[in-house]
Amino acid sequence: MNRKLISIMCSAAMAGSLLAAAPVFAESQTETSTEASGSAPTAEELLAEKVTPDKAYKFALITMDSIDQHWVNMNNGAQEEAKADGVTVDFMSPDTKDDAKQIEMVNNATAAGYDAIMIAANGPDAITGALKDAQAAGIKIVYVDSPANLDAEATFSTDNKAAGKTAGEQMIAGLKDKGITKGDIGIVNVNASTQTAVDREQGFRDAFNGTDFNILETQYCDGDASKAQSEAENYITQGVVGIYGTNEGSSTGVGNAIKASGNADLIGVGFDKSDTIKGLITDGYLACTMAQNPDVMGKLGVKACIKVMNGENLGGVTVDTGVTVLTKDNVNG
Repeated sequence: MNRKLISIMCSAAMAGSLLAAAPVFAESQTETSTEASGSAPTAEELLAEKVTPDKAYKFALITMDSIDQHWVNMNNGAQEEAKADGVTVDFMSPDTKDDAKQIEMVNNATAAGYDAIMIAANGPDAITGALKDAQAAGIKIVYVDSPANLDAEATFSTDNKAAGKTAGEQMIAGLKDKGITKGDIGIVNVNASTQTAVDREQGFRDAFNGTDFNILETQYCDGDASKAQSEAENYITQGVVGIYGTNEGSSTGVGNAIKASGNADLIGVGFDKSDTIKGLITDGYLACTMAQNPDVMGKLGVKACIKVMNGENLGGVTVDTGVTVLTKDNVNG
């Protein structure tokens, strides 16, 4: 099944400061036709569509874990859409980011005979065998947030490389505002296999091409905030001028490390949104975060599952659900 990329364009202003607030979407646009309509729907258009299930379908939502607020918000969006459409969504995610536990969840959903599985793959390869078994059993697969290396009906996710580049640009702007034009930068990532996090790191690194900043070797925290804080504190002892966290746990750890350091000149930039991260921004320990729209992913995932169960061919479409740069100026807006 061939995937088609739908890039959603908007005018997110980047004025070289930390005041950017508009949603940021992928800048590139490739083929935008769909088999169904001949023109590409945006996330907003898809949200506005009314879908009616042919019967009372039952879907499974399997995310990387059930703890991060990002996944809780995704489930909230999926449940809201399911209630509106008259279908059932069961949240079946593991209690921690672990390939084996996620595979077990997929196997359980397959054995239970769900009509479709919405999944955020913890790793692009480890889960593919279980997903192939699900497809062989007639179960439809829709990716939310993080795809695996297996064709599916549709994918609803952030353009993580573009969002990572925006994070880098925000850090550069914040450092320049403090008169800092060179120095070492640290990155606390989840792991080296989760593709969304890998793309966020690559985009961030791309933003520093041609600058006098030096990005140090990435440290990994498995999404654990306490471990991320320790990694960030190690960076601080090395004299870094900025630290980037690539997900909710790593961003929380980065912010807490900066808070504990008492160094007001350090620039911390995060990825994802939680009440803790918003508090760290409000208190000045993180300059900003790239806030995804997990509720939109959840809603669109449910709509897509209904469509394919009704017999519609989505053609493996990928929809960018965008990010918003949250700063102290708009974090509570």
